[in-house]
Amino acid sequence: MGDPATYRKAAATSATENTSITLPRSSNPLFILASASPRRLDLLAQIGIRPDAVDPADIDEIPLKIELPRDLAGRLARQKAMAVASRHAGHFLLSADTVVAVGRRALGKAASEDDAARFLSLLSGRRHQVYTGVTLITPTGKVISRTVSTAVIFKPLDPPEIRLYLNSGEWRGKAGGYAIQGLAAAFIRQIQGSYSNVVGLPLFEVANMLKGNGFPLSTDLRT
Repeated sequence: MGDPATYRKAAATSATENTSITLPRSSNPLFILASASPRRLDLLAQIGIRPDAVDPADIDEIPLKIELPRDLAGRLARQKAMAVASRHAGHFLLSADTVVAVGRRALGKAASEDDAARFLSLLSGRRHQVYTGVTLITPTGKVISRTVSTAVIFKPLDPPEIRLYLNSGEWRGKAGGYAIQGLAAAFIRQIQGSYSNVVGLPLFEVANMLKGNGFPLSTDLRT
């Protein structure tokens, strides 16, 4: 899996991209979440944010040819935001996408028990990366994109452990076939980086993106 120092460095890194689009402005900006994930709603609630509306984007999430997992997470987050931006002109719009990767391979979301079993077997006893791309469109049309990575280390899993987890059904629709906030927490020896990023939204980065662009947070989070 590579040199541990490299992963420690990667766990703390993120990429930022700023652009702008032309949208009408609103005198009373709302907060729109372009994601149907209940986990992201729960995470936003932790920092005092309850979206005024949820408008998930319907886009093709198939990776491009030779696209790296980090790039995939960032691209999908941007595309989700752009897909619904015209419906929420003049408001704050937040989108996100989470990708679990082993090396250069993105595992995707487990759509079947076979998917989840294959993913868990691959993650067993190994270090992997979780990338979450986040895009914020401000009321002025400014587009800020950031991708955050966290390194996660699984303990070795034996077949009975994998079978019990599959029986729980917790894997359904989860990136990499597991949920760190659920039963799979018992599989994780260590994480290097943001815990909330693995759940689905890097709260520290999101809070600072919002605060830096004029969104009023209920708690003043000092950097």
